[in-house]
Amino acid sequence: MSFRRALGPFDATMIVIGGIIGSGIFINPYLVARHLDSTGLVLLAWAAGGAIALAGAFAYAELGQRLPRAGGQYVYLSEAWHPLVGFLYGWALLFMIETGAMAAVAITFAQYASRMTGGTGADPQLIAVAAIVVLSTINYVGVKPGSQVLNVFVILKVAAIGALILFAWSGPSAPGWMTAVRIDDTPSTALTFGVALIPILFAYGGWQNANYVAEEMRDPRRDLPKSLILGTLVVVVVYLLANVAYVQTLGLDGLAATETPAAEAAGRWFGSLGERLIAGAIAISTFGFLNLAILAPTRVYFAMARDGAFVPALARLHPRFQTPAWAIVVQSAWAIVLTLTGTYGDLLNTVVFADWIFFGLTVAGLLILRSRQPDTDGFRTPWYPWLPGAFVVVALGVVYSVVSTDPRRSAAGAALLLLGVPVYYLFRRQSRHAQ
Repeated sequence: MSFRRALGPFDATMIVIGGIIGSGIFINPYLVARHLDSTGLVLLAWAAGGAIALAGAFAYAELGQRLPRAGGQYVYLSEAWHPLVGFLYGWALLFMIETGAMAAVAITFAQYASRMTGGTGADPQLIAVAAIVVLSTINYVGVKPGSQVLNVFVILKVAAIGALILFAWSGPSAPGWMTAVRIDDTPSTALTFGVALIPILFAYGGWQNANYVAEEMRDPRRDLPKSLILGTLVVVVVYLLANVAYVQTLGLDGLAATETPAAEAAGRWFGSLGERLIAGAIAISTFGFLNLAILAPTRVYFAMARDGAFVPALARLHPRFQTPAWAIVVQSAWAIVLTLTGTYGDLLNTVVFADWIFFGLTVAGLLILRSRQPDTDGFRTPWYPWLPGAFVVVALGVVYSVVSTDPRRSAAGAALLLLGVPVYYLFRRQSRHAQ
């Protein structure tokens, strides 16, 4: 049985946009403003982050065109480096990266949904679990229902950010916001610019989600590259305009002084009603992101099991819905455990560096695959090899920054990754014996 090819180019583009835009653009800009001392540098940093994300999207577009299979990044790592490297990516995704993110995002959704409704007294953990269960059920019964829910919430979250931008243009501006320079004891340097890029790059991450569902696209060789590039470009424009709106409304000092810039900006326009509207926008954004976390990454575990490297049941598609039903159940069940135990934050912080390890390895893998088969039809990464090479250098810098900031948790994350090595060889041996 094969996947149902139900996704068109619009669906794929919405997956890219929905995979990138979460809650970060509503919150993270204050971190950037605290590290940089002028409006120009703040906007330059967000533009630089967008350029890095676009470089990654270019590389993933070529990889997706070369290997349009379910599992995306897992497949590229396995083909370019070794099946063990692909397995370790899937292992980290299931037990740490994706499920930890699901738990964190579900709790964020519950908190902001409660704030939007004025507080119902309901336990946020129970609301978070209910959200995971509802969205898992929708994605269990078909990729198209899950994609349709995603499309609606992506449009709503982009509309919410668009409303912020429009109100900033029509409302009063902070004096001198365009040329604002903050004078303090820590002027901006190349180092502080690099540190400011870290929350930006986390906010831009997620373009790879479309690659996971390549086998469910009607024409992945044509649609996947277009959706990756167009979706990432849309997010870059939205993020830049949103940051202009924040600085225009709050001023550089005001942006650096608040941990909730979107709510602060809306509050200046509409008072408590504005803050409630922003709470609703963040709830919508996180709910859509949570849906995508169930829709796309579960295809990685399916691909691992299909290759004989993981639990065989995960390679079975539902006979009626043609979805990786068991993969959805297992991922969501573990995310619920992390949500209820409250350990999700520790896990997420421990392995946050793993995402950029695998980003770097994946784009470096394009260099390897090109050396083996230099001439292929279809999309090719522009400015090769300099653009993907620069992306790999940035990925190394992000990993170094995270490790140097929190070596203890980074070491724990590395240990959890290494734990996957004997598990991989155990499943490979069982697979060979079963043949």
